[in-house]
Amino acid sequence: MLGLASNVPVVGRHVVEAAAQMHNRGNGKGGGIAAAGLDPAQMGVSAETLRQAYLIQIAYLDPDARREVEEEGLASFDLIEGYRLPTLDDWQDLPGSAPGEGVGLEVRPPDVWRYFARVRPDALARFAETRGLEGLALRAVEDEFVYQNSFRLNRDFYSGRTTRHRVDVDHASNGVVRSLGDQRAFVLCHGRDLIVLKIVGYAEQVVRYYRLEDLTARVWIAHQRYPTKGRVWHPGGAHPFTGLNEALVHNGDFANYHAVAEYLRQRNIAPLFLTDTEVSVQLFDLYDRVYGYPLEVTLEALAPTTERDFAVLPPEKQTLYRAVQAAHMHTSPDGPWFFIIARSRPTEGEWQLLGITDTSMLRPQVFALYENADHGSTDGVQIGLIASERQAINAALRSLAAEDGRFLPLADRYWVARGGSHTDGGAFTFSVRADIGPDTRTDAGTDARMSAMSAASAGELRVVDKFGARVEVPAEQHHLDSSPIRLLRSAPSRPRGGRDLQGLRSRVYHAFDDGGAGAMFRWLAEHLPSWSYEEVVAFTGLLTDFGRAGGEEWAFARQTLTLLRDRRFDPGDKRRASILALVDVGLNDLFDRLPSSGANARVTWNSRRRLRAPRGDEGTLILDTLGFPPEGDESAARMMVTAYELGWRHMVAYNWRGGRFAACGLGPGTSGVRIDLYGDVGDYAASGLDGAEVHVHGDAQDQVGQILKDGTLVVHGDVGQTFLYGAKGGTIYVLGSAAGRPLINAVGRPRAVINGTCLDYLAESFMAGDPLAGGGFVILNGVAFDEHGRLVELETPYPGGNLFSLASGGAIYLRDPRRRVGRDQLNGGRLAPLSEADWALIRPYLEENERLFGVSVAALLTVDGEERPPAEVYRKVGVRPLVALT
Repeated sequence: MLGLASNVPVVGRHVVEAAAQMHNRGNGKGGGIAAAGLDPAQMGVSAETLRQAYLIQIAYLDPDARREVEEEGLASFDLIEGYRLPTLDDWQDLPGSAPGEGVGLEVRPPDVWRYFARVRPDALARFAETRGLEGLALRAVEDEFVYQNSFRLNRDFYSGRTTRHRVDVDHASNGVVRSLGDQRAFVLCHGRDLIVLKIVGYAEQVVRYYRLEDLTARVWIAHQRYPTKGRVWHPGGAHPFTGLNEALVHNGDFANYHAVAEYLRQRNIAPLFLTDTEVSVQLFDLYDRVYGYPLEVTLEALAPTTERDFAVLPPEKQTLYRAVQAAHMHTSPDGPWFFIIARSRPTEGEWQLLGITDTSMLRPQVFALYENADHGSTDGVQIGLIASERQAINAALRSLAAEDGRFLPLADRYWVARGGSHTDGGAFTFSVRADIGPDTRTDAGTDARMSAMSAASAGELRVVDKFGARVEVPAEQHHLDSSPIRLLRSAPSRPRGGRDLQGLRSRVYHAFDDGGAGAMFRWLAEHLPSWSYEEVVAFTGLLTDFGRAGGEEWAFARQTLTLLRDRRFDPGDKRRASILALVDVGLNDLFDRLPSSGANARVTWNSRRRLRAPRGDEGTLILDTLGFPPEGDESAARMMVTAYELGWRHMVAYNWRGGRFAACGLGPGTSGVRIDLYGDVGDYAASGLDGAEVHVHGDAQDQVGQILKDGTLVVHGDVGQTFLYGAKGGTIYVLGSAAGRPLINAVGRPRAVINGTCLDYLAESFMAGDPLAGGGFVILNGVAFDEHGRLVELETPYPGGNLFSLASGGAIYLRDPRRRVGRDQLNGGRLAPLSEADWALIRPYLEENERLFGVSVAALLTVDGEERPPAEVYRKVGVRPLVALT
């Protein structure tokens, strides 16, 4: 799944890039997209029509049904505009999206007609009178009319009116509703300024088939995951599903589907497509539109705050949430789920993207924010993104950056949410508000402001969590003002700022001869804060040129650029994302232009058949993973196994685009092997590792290091869900934070250092013996780096619950000098003072942590400017003896 919201219009082809990269998360049985904040010119209507009229899209599975649908289903509307959506000439010619795929789709996509319409005043008056809705605002009555009318259309032309008698629209749920009928047509969407399209296929094929590559929108969502319930092989069962002005996609499955459906039926709302995604958006629409709840209340009804998180809420929140839970706890979706919602709010003059996490946080999710406002209020760009994998976010940004120099291939901030939490509520809202004039709404519900909104004008993106707390990026720092690739290709010989290229070259030679990459990095960290981007570009270009000599020069350049990518330092008034973008271009340039002779060899997708054993002094294999499928026999991960079997013991694999299983399958006893991974390394990396040393030079995704047996894993960033699940051994270091459920069911003697935090369920069911007698443990430091590279203490080293839950062995060593972790966060473990033996055990690991990441032991022991004894800084969470067994 992917969602994005931007203050400037974004074209559909950028969604294609991200969706295609997530191709392996789907199965070709159901893909879809939704877009809000559309261009009225592209829609063929005026701006006022786009904002005021209902945009009804109907999918005709049987083209002969159109006249019948229009005569029966749209008879109560004044049609302003109507037309058939353009498509590719032949649906069977649609090319596949993944390497090795054939051409065409399994099922012909439906013809789609788009109608802009308003309910006729006389029909609306009769509807309000017969339903007792005269007291509502006219727009609210019209919304309900449209909603019920679409239900009747779907019932009659999709779920099968031939299976039972006709019923009136307001009594529709009294009939037996089944998706077993003729399936001649169904309503894709019916809100304002919002479109939905879906097929039996993949999301990127939706965009290509309906020719949406150049369609612009402020908000996009795409779904690439197979539906978990319903007619998944039919376009009507694919995501997204709509309420009225919102479209929802969903990863996961919840167990109380039938209970939720029954709750909705009691309120005269019935699912027709028999999928939990449909009832999810019906719940959202009920709370938001029908009941008129504030968004915070709707979020609480969907993902309630419980246990310790509820207990630490302010009293006024507890009172409100207790009332919400009393009314809605029994209908909260129960099970693993994550929602992304695209929402149009034309009356308010904004569009929204929402991400909502389940309270158990059992499905992966990641949020991101990028802002480049250096061009002024009319030219600055802001974009927020949500996805089930970080790789999709970076793919979308990379696609944008390739066309627009205001964007970069990396975001300023990435984070994950903790569902139902007191910290962020597990939900974030990205609101795009256009640059519009004062509110001129009339009592009749019209909004003249809407016609003044330009599809091309820049607006403002605002990001808040469930409680309204703002998510921002450093305002005092600025981005590059051009493409990193273009800048490096035209690096100046004398950058502005007084530092000529010859001086920089001399410094490189000096470090190369005396001190190596470490000395070079230390000098750079000292001088970078005062440099201009032009000087950073000049130095990066110089270093890659130096490395093309091969041999030791190449190794020096790679190590220096890698340290710039891995370590944290003060960039001064520059954004870290811009520095990393330049470094990544430099590294790729270094890898792409590897000298043909020397100690290294290089393999690409096109040359993979020529992979051979190392010759002479060749010691490092460079593998360009671009073009390899994300998994399977032809994947880059399998190529690495083959290279190992041929005798390669050092591999550098770059250009990862979400490919899975990196550094897996090498077999037992791989001590002496080192693998360096660059790019968006996919799920399951280093799983089953048994001796090798693996470095992920950036953030890792989900299920990394599962059943890891032996060796060393170093992640120079954050790591995703279920990290080290079932691990049995090895030494693991993480510079940043882990998401939910790290080290659950781990046994034996895994030893991990995590410098950031973990969201919840850390070391649940840990079975790792006695750490003082060779068993396993986790060191959790609870620190992070600010935008200037300074080490800062997190508010708490561990915000969640179920710490060391039901563990029978091992220990967790918490850096918690302020004693903020309490017994109420444990479930079976116990807090104990740090002994001298404990400190003697963990100190070597903290010293290696310092060598790898530059996080000094002295800095970790410093609290409020004073270095303190280890026992005052660290605490131990150990196993509680089972009295009944002893």
